[in-house]
Amino acid sequence: MPRSNRPSRRRGSFEPHDEFDPTRVLFGTRRTVAKRDGIWNVQPLAPTSAQKTYLCPGCSLDIGPGTGHVVTWRADGLFGEQDDLAARRHWHSHCWNIRP
Repeated sequence: MPRSNRPSRRRGSFEPHDEFDPTRVLFGTRRTVAKRDGIWNVQPLAPTSAQKTYLCPGCSLDIGPGTGHVVTWRADGLFGEQDDLAARRHWHSHCWNIRP
């Protein structure tokens, strides 16, 4: 029997998707990562959104404006979410990935 080249779904059927969130497009998707020292929230920052100069805690070099990087903060802090957000840091993506 020859194979069918028709799509397995009908064209009119679709699965519902999450509601469109413009902040997700501008700022990336936040994810939770477990590292050796705890659980961290990691959010990528697009080059178009990076408008200031930050100091990477991994390599102690500047992250210039227009450079894509990640913003991290603790997800399991002892003093609450507001303190964790206040202590967030900007890392080069590579520096964050090689961090143990």
